[in-house]
Amino acid sequence: MHALFINPILRGALLIMQTLVSIALIAIVSSQTSKNEGLTGNIGGPTTSNFKGKPGWEETLATTTRNLGIAWFGMSVLVGIVFAQ
Repeated sequence: MHALFINPILRGALLIMQTLVSIALIAIVSSQTSKNEGLTGNIGGPTTSNFKGKPGWEETLATTTRNLGIAWFGMSVLVGIVFAQ
């Protein structure tokens, strides 16, 4: 079975896109705060809200992290297929 032939410029663009998605994923994960706040989070338990209004910063980060993770996985599979030898 031979490798999928793709123009070398497109191969380079694919690697650059994967690098940018990787950097963005690292930045987003690094900017998230921990769910547990030490001892106070364990004693009182997490506080939850039933209000379903506009998503806050944490929900936006969680959604962005999920989407970047899916994009990273897809890009990794594509890079593996394109660069297989």
